[in-house]
Amino acid sequence: MGAGREEQFMIIDLHTHSLVSDGTDRPAEVMRRAARLGVDVIALTDHDTFSGHAEAEAAAHEMGIEFVPGMEMSTTLGGRSVHLLAYGADTSHAPLLEELERIRRGRTERVPRMVARLEELGVPITVEDVIARAGGDSVGRPHVADALVAAGHVADRAEAFNRYLHDGGLAHVGKYESPLPEAIDLLHDAGAVTVIAHPWGRGSRDVLDGDTIGRLARDHRLDGIEIDHGDHGPRDSAMRGELRSIARTHGLLVTGSSDYHGTGKVGHEIASETTAPGVWERIRARMT
Repeated sequence: MGAGREEQFMIIDLHTHSLVSDGTDRPAEVMRRAARLGVDVIALTDHDTFSGHAEAEAAAHEMGIEFVPGMEMSTTLGGRSVHLLAYGADTSHAPLLEELERIRRGRTERVPRMVARLEELGVPITVEDVIARAGGDSVGRPHVADALVAAGHVADRAEAFNRYLHDGGLAHVGKYESPLPEAIDLLHDAGAVTVIAHPWGRGSRDVLDGDTIGRLARDHRLDGIEIDHGDHGPRDSAMRGELRSIARTHGLLVTGSSDYHGTGKVGHEIASETTAPGVWERIRARMT
């Protein structure tokens, strides 16, 4: 916990990424940047992997900030992709590790098909170009986008996704993702706290309506939803208000996070959105 601040002034960011998945900074640099920005508590939540934790935790300790071991799991509900944040999972839990490996394998195995489609579209890159852009064992569309940028086909990741890689896009190829209810159960078995990331920020409002979120809370003990996120509009937006009402109705924790990706995603600086200290204390109490 940093700088001896009074609890009410703590800065807590529970959603960041490093180049271990689709961010652009090393895990240690994410922690150092957080410290420079005055953050007290920081989670690293790379996609479907824990492999950045050791480096990040060592750097956080060195900088005097509290490190939260997290992960963002790729799941699906109603045919739509849903991201599920997990905090404090047992990183030796064999069933969870097997499922994460299956997810990562599905992501990697689609790369050649995406590259082939891009070749057909007249924007050639190679599988090797994509792998070279990945800093860890979680290879995804952002790395395809980075290869397109490096080859001069697009200006940035946003253009790559808008033109080719978005869901249903010209070069998009589906991948395996865990069914959301089963993923929540699996993470709970591994001792994790579960929070749906940016539930309405990626066009998932129709599959994650209030009734559905309520069923996940009731039947699968979903812990919370990430409401204070840049993809949910301004801080006083109607969307955030509706989500808070759903959270109150179903007794869910409300988190806020930056979803920092370094230069891989603009407008998501560390601590641009934060979690209330009281919510963090409840999350920490549930982590086993």
